[in-house]
Amino acid sequence: MTAPVSPKSPTEAAEEFAAALPPRGGLLGLDLGTKTIGIATSDPDRRIASPVTTLKRGKFSANLVELKALMAERATAGLVLGLPINMDGTSGPRAQSSRTFARNLARELDVPILLWDERLSTAAMERELISLDTSRRRRAEVIDEMAANFILQGALDRLQALAS
Repeated sequence: MTAPVSPKSPTEAAEEFAAALPPRGGLLGLDLGTKTIGIATSDPDRRIASPVTTLKRGKFSANLVELKALMAERATAGLVLGLPINMDGTSGPRAQSSRTFARNLARELDVPILLWDERLSTAAMERELISLDTSRRRRAEVIDEMAANFILQGALDRLQALAS
């Protein structure tokens, strides 16, 4: 039994991603770290992102099972994966790792995947949590899902602008 093949490769073009999505259905946002994967979700109308959870990064197959379960539970129509581009716009090893992860997901999932520039997402969320007087321990627990939320909300805002 083979897994379904995604009709498209991951894209960095929001227009292409929007065209591949059904009219309604939530999205999952992923902040891919070396040790964890932060996850956020959107409402079916794709207006508001909300943090969900943080998965421990392990073997791809194990993470895939967890992602598929979350996607089924939330009737996910597409994925937005943070792409850690360098500040000068170049791609380093982390961006390559994210692109590889996205290609591997595309082979296993039948949903469109958008690679979204995530520059400064973790730093922005860290500053926000500090401004809210969140303890260092609590920040460590939620920073990845908050970064995923930041990434997903940015993509949702862009999709809304495209629809206008």
